[in-house]
Amino acid sequence: MSYTVDINCDMGESFGDYKIGNDEKVVEHITSANIACGFHASDPNVMEKTVRLCKEHGVMPGAHPGYPDLLGFGRRFMDVSEPELINYVLYQIGALKGFLDLYEIPIQHVKLHGALYNYLVNEEKLFLSIVGPSRKAFGDIIFLTLGTKRTTALKKTCREQGIRLALEAFPDRMYTDEGELLPRKYKEAVLHDNELIATRAVRMVKEKGIESINGKWIEMDIDTLCIHGDNRESIEAAKKIKDYLTREGVEIKTREGVEIKPLLGFM
Repeated sequence: MSYTVDINCDMGESFGDYKIGNDEKVVEHITSANIACGFHASDPNVMEKTVRLCKEHGVMPGAHPGYPDLLGFGRRFMDVSEPELINYVLYQIGALKGFLDLYEIPIQHVKLHGALYNYLVNEEKLFLSIVGPSRKAFGDIIFLTLGTKRTTALKKTCREQGIRLALEAFPDRMYTDEGELLPRKYKEAVLHDNELIATRAVRMVKEKGIESINGKWIEMDIDTLCIHGDNRESIEAAKKIKDYLTREGVEIKTREGVEIKPLLGFM
């Protein structure tokens, strides 16, 4: 049996003089980047720099829109109307698209951020209401969401409607028995053993699942693995993840499979 997986990371989350993550190091070990668009993190200068970094390393970029919550880093739920939410997402994708056009890179995907991401895992109708206008505005882009039994069914629905959906797993995060990410308020939520993170990544891809915090097996349909640039151990594990996956015969490539030509002194 052949296995293929993409490796993505949330990037471009610094803001002015405040530096978050270690984009310059993590970009060497990933195939896709989720770039913050200014609502939960980032600013125009950070966005431009992050897009340029993707161009230099042949990494496929995607938009990472969230709630308008700079103070809470987009990790707090906000009760907004459906039209407002759609407009928030379109606005953020459009902001990133300007920089992508500047560097002649196609937008590969959209991955919602933080509280918005977690909320929409259980809100299929609202998720699809965002997907429709986003595709109309920006073309046949891929949408990322958490890989669970619920979203495996969503993927089938999307396939029937011609929507490209990639299901995601987090080797550096612990899961609840329901197959959702354990909230960060729990000390066990984020793993810090890079050997464990890399081993979990391989198991997620090859066995299509992972054990919850209580030892319950959770089945997953996995297209892409996410590592976190603000978790030092995840960066250390990134190279090991690639090495372990390659050793186990797993092909690592972007969802789009588009080659990005390197910068040639541009700007």
